[in-house]
Amino acid sequence: MTTLPFALSVRRERLPDGTPGSEATPRDSQAAATGEPPAPPGFPAVIRGEIHLPDGGGTGGGTPGGTGEKTGDGTGGGTGGGTPGGTGDETPGEKTGEKTGGGTGDAPSAVVLIHGFKGFRRWGFFPHVAERLVEDGHAVVAFDFSLNGVGEGGLDFDELDAFGRNTFSRELAELRQVVEALRGGSLPGAVPTRIGLLGHSRGGGIGILGARDLGVDALVTWASVSTFQRWDEATRKRWKEAGRIYVANARTKQDMPLDVTLLEDMEENGERLDIEAAAGALEMPWLIVHGDRDEAVSVAEAEQLSRAQPGARLEVIAGAGHTFGATHPFSGESEHLGQALAATREHFRTALGGA
Repeated sequence: MTTLPFALSVRRERLPDGTPGSEATPRDSQAAATGEPPAPPGFPAVIRGEIHLPDGGGTGGGTPGGTGEKTGDGTGGGTGGGTPGGTGDETPGEKTGEKTGGGTGDAPSAVVLIHGFKGFRRWGFFPHVAERLVEDGHAVVAFDFSLNGVGEGGLDFDELDAFGRNTFSRELAELRQVVEALRGGSLPGAVPTRIGLLGHSRGGGIGILGARDLGVDALVTWASVSTFQRWDEATRKRWKEAGRIYVANARTKQDMPLDVTLLEDMEENGERLDIEAAAGALEMPWLIVHGDRDEAVSVAEAEQLSRAQPGARLEVIAGAGHTFGATHPFSGESEHLGQALAATREHFRTALGGA
């Protein structure tokens, strides 16, 4: 397996008006009114990620003037050498450039991994999932939403103000940008002919919305939410009054901020962000995987999604929790994670092709 990094500048013109990262946000106005410091200049607006390629998966853009980073013992993936101008998707100084010769042509398939709330592309099981899917011949794209709170190091929540300014609409727009970059040849590696999405938890909800809008070929959701509405009326009232609330991260012991822009996004864009309605409109093969002991998202939400889309296949894993026994740092494949992976690999082999 060969792993090549990429970075995409967030397309501000695609973000809904008032979405964090485009123009001034209510948090900025509140900061000015209360004397708090505003968000720092140059606020993060970069989608960072890697594409994992099967050995011999063709050449791609890579990073300027060099070869892609490699993992495992693979030798595929080729060299980079971006050209000036790029595609308009890359960050300045990190252009992926144009495809070069010597590859295998169009890759048969690619899977895009979508992390959830308080998640990131290198959390726990994600690298392991990527490796298993690459074994089946799929290219795998793993990326961090630009405001997920994880900085350039890719492992720590060291940009908490960024985390606070994230919204559902922004994540949906960024998923679109990643898929379009993959289809358009802006990412390293060859251009796939079929694309699947795999989303976990809140990332499952974003994946369902994205599958509705992007015309992908297959979808898998793990422990997915069926609605973004997770707060009671009293919390919503307090949130609006204060402009920001905090949620605890049990793993890192951090208090994670959520600005009122997230709530406003959900209220103002309720129809577009209606996960169950989107589920009912899906036509591609969809596998819903959920543990019946999920402590964060009840299996009842998987059943709701299944009722919304009777054509989906529901796989309930007895005894499994929200992360199917996986932890961070990753300590190996649990029985429940193995079951989720086996069902997922079978689904993508059937829907996308592969070994």
